[in-house]
Amino acid sequence: PQTYEELRAVLSSGTVHFPKRLRQVAIFLWQHPSEVALGTIAQVADQAGVQPSTLVRFAQIFGYSGFSDFQLLFKDRMKGSWPDAQGSPDKAGEPNADLHFLNGMVGACQASLGRIGNNFDIAAFETMVGHLAAAELIYVIGSKRAFPVTTYLSLTLSQQGVRNVLVDNVGSTALDQVGCITPRDAVLAVSFSPYNSITPDLVAVAHERKARILAITDSTFSPLAKLSDTWLEVVEQDFGGFRSLAASLAVGMALVHGVVARRTD
Repeated sequence: PQTYEELRAVLSSGTVHFPKRLRQVAIFLWQHPSEVALGTIAQVADQAGVQPSTLVRFAQIFGYSGFSDFQLLFKDRMKGSWPDAQGSPDKAGEPNADLHFLNGMVGACQASLGRIGNNFDIAAFETMVGHLAAAELIYVIGSKRAFPVTTYLSLTLSQQGVRNVLVDNVGSTALDQVGCITPRDAVLAVSFSPYNSITPDLVAVAHERKARILAITDSTFSPLAKLSDTWLEVVEQDFGGFRSLAASLAVGMALVHGVVARRTD
């Protein structure tokens, strides 16, 4: 690949299969292109949770001699555009550490929301709204960090009179909760890296039962991407090890609004 867009196309095509560590690098590069463009190899490796040599190996897979040459793809992407925000400006000198953290989290939320407008797939969004609006019953699935998102979406759907099931896995009954799903139903699933929750397994069951699968996730490497009829990419920023949910909630609420509007027409 000679450009960042070409690299994304290759990564999303599924033609390149990576071992665990290189897959970890691919996910980080996909989600954080500005950090890759601006950081040193040591900084990028630390943020990605790998050794610098792993970044070099990743670059060499695509025909580059080293990471510096490969990094130019990401630097060229930033020319003529603002870099993705990394939370609020560094305010480590603030006398109040709690205020510093609050400002950082607010900045991360703002950055997450700002990324939605950059490459939002409106066609996929409208397709998801159509499938959800046509469903007899909507199963809302998400666990761990995604659970607050799915809980709120389920609540809002219910308040708007849209029949849905929140798959909450209380008593380890999640597989039973999706056991009656039919081809007339749809799944709205939310999942984020490192994709180590029960959500992909539940979605796989729904997929086998021929339900429509619609997903909100954060990269083409998500297990939900291959299982879904349609999916939306939503990447959240973090600050101090705590990740925002602002963009996921915003996109989810827009989906709910769209579904209610379609059913009202």
